[in-house]
Amino acid sequence: MMGREMTIAFVASPTPDAQAASREMASRYPHVSPEQADVIVALGGDGLMLQSLHRFMGQAKPVYGMNKGSVGFLMNEFKPDGLMERLSAAQRSVVHPLLMDARDIEGKSHKAYAINEVSMLRQTHQAAKLRVEVDGKIRLQELVADGLLVATPFGSTAYNLSVNGPILPLNAPLLALTPISAFRPRRWRGALLPDRARITITVIDPDLRPVSAVADHTEFRKVACVSASMDTSIELVMLHDPGHGLEERILVEQFGY
Repeated sequence: MMGREMTIAFVASPTPDAQAASREMASRYPHVSPEQADVIVALGGDGLMLQSLHRFMGQAKPVYGMNKGSVGFLMNEFKPDGLMERLSAAQRSVVHPLLMDARDIEGKSHKAYAINEVSMLRQTHQAAKLRVEVDGKIRLQELVADGLLVATPFGSTAYNLSVNGPILPLNAPLLALTPISAFRPRRWRGALLPDRARITITVIDPDLRPVSAVADHTEFRKVACVSASMDTSIELVMLHDPGHGLEERILVEQFGY
């Protein structure tokens, strides 16, 4: 952006509040299409932030979120004034996605990226039976549970936290491997793994106990085996107002206030 003005594009959730905010901002600030923009300004909630990061993955476009949703954990406060100054002063948070490679019971391979987590979930009343390998070595011969997830530090405060997984600092070189309603082994509460690890989860008896694999919002059903590893070649950048960066928000979440 050296030598020229920063160009911005607005994207918004379909809710009336977010659409009204988008029209207001578009009337006040010069803007271009998302494909031409240097920075994406996302008006909505955390779901829109995730959608925007997925949509522009690999394009090196920072996303600055403004909260017009419900929770807004990933978003900045909505204020129509001083947008360009806020963008210039914003702090960067960089995260890397997980690459999920799922093979279904017919032998077909399906790939998808996850920013929050890769999860495996039972499809029927039958509990899932899963075998867990880390870097080619079996670490858990059989997990009987509703499922299992692999969360990034970025995603550790999402689904991972709701199933009692650990909150990870944003810059921690770790992944959280967290069971979902584990039945056996009873005392296994998950593991913290290096973010360079390759995790392979095999479904035991996938015909009798079908399991789906989900990378954020992309789902594949009746999977036989799933591998997940962090793709450090892809950088996803979020912008936050000074003092309200994602690292600070995650730290606040750890102390429960």
